[in-house]
Amino acid sequence: MDSSSSTLLCNPSFFQTKQNILPSQFIWPKDDLVNESYEELNEPLIDLAGFFSGNTGETIKAAELLHTACINHGFFQVTNHGVDEWVVSAAHREADALFKLRNDKKMSLKRKAGSIWGYSGAHSDRYSSKLPWKETFSFRYDYGSSATNTMVHEYFTSVIGTEFEEAGIVYQWYCVAMEKLSLAIFELLAISLGVEQQHFKKFFEDGTSIMRCNYYPRCNEPGLTLGTGPHTDPTALTILHQDQVGGLQVFASNKWQSVRPRQDAFVVNIGDTFKALTNGIYKSCMHRAVVNKEQERKSLVYFVCPRDDKIVRAVEDLVDKEYGTRMYPDFTWSDLFTFTQSHYRADNSTLVSFFSWLLPDPTTSNQSSLKLPSLIN
Repeated sequence: MDSSSSTLLCNPSFFQTKQNILPSQFIWPKDDLVNESYEELNEPLIDLAGFFSGNTGETIKAAELLHTACINHGFFQVTNHGVDEWVVSAAHREADALFKLRNDKKMSLKRKAGSIWGYSGAHSDRYSSKLPWKETFSFRYDYGSSATNTMVHEYFTSVIGTEFEEAGIVYQWYCVAMEKLSLAIFELLAISLGVEQQHFKKFFEDGTSIMRCNYYPRCNEPGLTLGTGPHTDPTALTILHQDQVGGLQVFASNKWQSVRPRQDAFVVNIGDTFKALTNGIYKSCMHRAVVNKEQERKSLVYFVCPRDDKIVRAVEDLVDKEYGTRMYPDFTWSDLFTFTQSHYRADNSTLVSFFSWLLPDPTTSNQSSLKLPSLIN
């Protein structure tokens, strides 16, 4: 891509103009598009009320549903999650305001290379082809100090502007609510795997998260492009709330299936880091987002990660339980994050490609006894 094309596509004003002919950088290969009639995914709707109230029977039932979903495709939705509806609505409202900022203001908030914070238009600063038809706004939230953690609020007021103080407060509350929800889900995941209930909660309670607001504009040629291409998330857990337009699809039973939006539910999917922690027992969810000719679409996405320097290693009980050997080498989240930001575009083979990069010659490594997964794992 030449510099003039890159500048044009990076600029948010590009999405506000009527594009009768889709630029080639946004056109995806036919194998990625697979334009067909999609059936609706029959994913489990997991009620967390029993877990939160300490009802053993309901907790076991929820854990069983969770286990079935995670060994098959790594995707489920949760209801009675304890997050106030007004917090969710306020977060969507503030996302609208962010994407309606003046174009020059958005560009001044553009994400820097390797950074989490800020605005991105089609990720055109990172990629030159297969650009996603979307704008994003991202920021970081650290776990373990929700009572005193004001990093999100401070970012909004000091970087975006004092007029966004309310947005900073809303997203601070939203991230605190997501922290609480994610740690509860980690407890339920532990129960579903038959490991000590607090194991994953303790592992992630000093971790980090990436909060992202997604905006998918209307597109005149939705059959040629994607809002987000097929991929698994390199993070541990993704918690998403989508509006009612629809567009999220999951690859399950060897076909793409659509996910029906539910106002009262959060979408949850397993990522590569948690897959490694389970020694491959739980699947990373392969998913994508399609775009719409008639309606714009928005979503709130919360990615959960370990602390940057924490060693990710499969739970020993799970190594013995399923494969009898470790399927993945040790790694840190900072290494995986660096790989996906600087060396590789996340897709459905991210984890395998990461290990090839991390251990270019496994026979010379002290982890050479590992059974490294194949590209189709």
